[in-house]
Amino acid sequence: MNLAELERRLIAAARANPPSDRVPYAFEKRILARLAGRPVVDAWELWGRALWRAAALCVGIMVLLGAWSLYTPPASTPGTNLTQDLEKTLLAAVDQD
Repeated sequence: MNLAELERRLIAAARANPPSDRVPYAFEKRILARLAGRPVVDAWELWGRALWRAAALCVGIMVLLGAWSLYTPPASTPGTNLTQDLEKTLLAAVDQD
């Protein structure tokens, strides 16, 4: 039987039995048993897992940046010391008064 023939037969069977408000009791019991068997989703557990994943990622990035900053050679050219440049900039505003 090909797919088109099967689809035609299923549509014909569905049209022969129009939907109604009556649901068989056994069907309802099977559906409710499946719903009762499912575990309840705990929102706090989901948040906890997400936060641990985020914390692990942040720690990993922190370790990589810490290693990069330790193994990067310091700048030896004058004028690249950002502390002195910041101090000069801040004190320049004070000296103008």
